[in-house]
Amino acid sequence: MHNANASPARQTSTLGRTASWGMTLALIVAGALLLTLSAKIKVPFWPVPMTMQPLAVLMLGMIGGARIGTAAVLLYLAEGAVGLPVFTDTPLKGIGLAYMMGTTGGYLAGFVLAAAATGILADRGYVRTIPSAFAVAALGMACIYAPGIAWLAQFIGADKAITFGFWPFALGDALKIALAAIAVPSIAGALAKR
Repeated sequence: MHNANASPARQTSTLGRTASWGMTLALIVAGALLLTLSAKIKVPFWPVPMTMQPLAVLMLGMIGGARIGTAAVLLYLAEGAVGLPVFTDTPLKGIGLAYMMGTTGGYLAGFVLAAAATGILADRGYVRTIPSAFAVAALGMACIYAPGIAWLAQFIGADKAITFGFWPFALGDALKIALAAIAVPSIAGALAKR
């Protein structure tokens, strides 16, 4: 039942708060599949080709909410940990934990943080306008980069981690933030009317 006196910040617009258990499970599996597909798609871009994983993570949190978005990312990581070829550039047999403990491990951990942070804010209704969705998406991207660069720095040092782990991807990821900010408010509005 809709409470007309509820503040807009408390009204939910995510799938995670309205789905049945069966639907929730299906959405989590679909989210993990979306992440796998997004890892395999490379879009020609300068200075490096970009994958769609960060955008998929942002969208999972901002549309699925904290519960579905975070669970989908955790399922994706569990699939990778057991050796399924879900990550970018992994061979058909996968390489499991060895890949996750390598130079990209921090970014993978950041996916969980990003899905949780964006999902919590989306569950509270903070993705209904383009400016607020932009802020949420930017926060989500920062949640990916912070542990990603910190982990990478353990392998190549802080200066090189920023040079090689941030700058080549910054323009593409700024575009992903903008895409999420434009798309999510319309989707959130449609979900709120269901």
